Amino acid sequence: MRTAPDATAALRLLAAVPAADRVALVDQRFVGHLHTLRLALTDPRFPAAAVTGALTARPEARAALAVALTTVTNGTDGGRTGATTDAHPVRTGGTGLVTEAGRPVTHSAPATAELPLADRVTAALEADGTDVRHPELGSLVAAVPDGPAAREEALAAVAAVDDEAVRLRSAVKARDGFFTTFCISPYSRYLARWCARRGLTPNQVTTASLFTALIAAGCAATGTRGGYVAAGLLLLFSFVLDCTDGQLARYSLQYSTLGAWLDATFDRAKEYAYYAGLALGAARGGDDVWALALAAMVLQSVRHFVDFAFNEANADSTAATVNGKAVVGTPTTALSSKLDSVGWTVWVRRMIVLPIGERWAMIAVLTAVATPRIVFYALLVGCAFAACYTTAGRVLRSVTRKAVRTDRAARALADLADTGPLAELVARVLRRPARALPGVLPLLIALAGGGAAVAVAASAPLDSPVLVLGALVYVVTSGIAVAHRMGGPLDWLVPPVLRAAEYCTVLVLAARAGVPGALPAAFGLVAAVAYHHYDTVYRIRGGAGAPPRGLVRSLGGHEGRTLLVTALAAFSTAEFDLPLGLTVLAVVVAVIALAESIQFWVSSGAPAVHDEGETA
Repeated sequence: MRTAPDATAALRLLAAVPAADRVALVDQRFVGHLHTLRLALTDPRFPAAAVTGALTARPEARAALAVALTTVTNGTDGGRTGATTDAHPVRTGGTGLVTEAGRPVTHSAPATAELPLADRVTAALEADGTDVRHPELGSLVAAVPDGPAAREEALAAVAAVDDEAVRLRSAVKARDGFFTTFCISPYSRYLARWCARRGLTPNQVTTASLFTALIAAGCAATGTRGGYVAAGLLLLFSFVLDCTDGQLARYSLQYSTLGAWLDATFDRAKEYAYYAGLALGAARGGDDVWALALAAMVLQSVRHFVDFAFNEANADSTAATVNGKAVVGTPTTALSSKLDSVGWTVWVRRMIVLPIGERWAMIAVLTAVATPRIVFYALLVGCAFAACYTTAGRVLRSVTRKAVRTDRAARALADLADTGPLAELVARVLRRPARALPGVLPLLIALAGGGAAVAVAASAPLDSPVLVLGALVYVVTSGIAVAHRMGGPLDWLVPPVLRAAEYCTVLVLAARAGVPGALPAAFGLVAAVAYHHYDTVYRIRGGAGAPPRGLVRSLGGHEGRTLLVTALAAFSTAEFDLPLGLTVLAVVVAVIALAESIQFWVSSGAPAVHDEGETA
């Protein structure tokens, strides 16, 4: 920490700090909670952030900070701080500057003459177009008192609020499911604080959650009642750790792109590994439930992609205009707002969509007291209802809401489609007529092609080339569906339809084959492909862009893999051909997708992204 007597000295000291370092400018008269400074000065997600009397800039905003401080320093109007000389400097971590109290500074705008230097620089930064984050402080205090009386008042306000209690409360997500809110978060936040005080990182807790879930899957695979009880308990503890890692990140402001990716990816790995453990345990008891396990994974994955695609399509859409006036609101959103006004309906609506907390609690309890088959039946029924409920609501919103979707949203949907070289070729050949298709016709074509592929896989003889015809129809229809700009009200449904077509084709062919190892191999293949699809979602959501086209093409795209699996089923000459082919394809997809994904996320320079907690 360095003390600057005036703005000129502050500018000189800032210039001496290496450009790759984060810096902070804090008024020496600052009075506030320590957690206020944490929120303002240590959050890694934003290039610049500020509260009253304090400003920080990451390396990417350093140049703009220098310009703003120069503007303030070279101002023509005199300014004053109005501070007392007995103020004490505020000690903060990292590289910081504290302006000395009682010394005159200059500024660029007379309207801000009474503001502290840090606030004037913040105003200059924003005037020049820099996005400065202003954290919501809630009951926390941040002030630069003008005189002894104001200072005593600010100190009293600080003493009246327990910032540690606020910090713990704000570590919990603002919106969560009923089970998580009332059964996990009341104590997991204290576990997060315990981890923080012992120097544990969110990524370490995330990894511990993964290993706990894998041990739970191993216990379920024993096929014994004791193993099932242990599996259920361990799965619940894994979920506690899963909540703790995010709360630890919010408590200690240790956000990172890698952490967000690990948290989201490990959730899928834990759940699907547990499905496999249940299937192995059931097989030990003579009950083959691999088809149910694969169906549960397919349903859950497709349901997630409905959510992802809808959110991407509407993240930055703007209201359409009629006669120059924006058309806002829909009957669906009006009903939703009305229901939200009745407290108990909020929790019911959060529960019936079966979020991860409710879902894992149901799986854990049923594992301990019932059989794997019952677990999967309950999971399929619950997820199917949730999928129908959420999808119907989103379709109604899309149809009734007049919105204009951006080119970014259309590009994101095209990336989520995971189009391979075969469909790309069809799209290029038929681009002109495909782009002329009106309304929802591209979506209907995608539905027809996907339905044809699954229907042929379910009905045609397994040793017949007719199987391949269904897949070829799917290649053509998917190419037509993605050839036009995905800006229509229901175009966000195209990527989930393509996911469902690919996954269901693999499921149906493996189930019909009836040969040992076919369904477990299909489970592995769908898990590997789903990882690639989830990875695409997380990159787009994190602002890192879609995976490179070379990776997508090397994996064949959804239509290429569907055609290959269909050909394996049609031309297998021995009982072990299909399981072996599916296994080899699963390994190839997993190795290529994982290697590129891990390399990308470890070295990614994407901005840190994480779920927000409660307002401080």
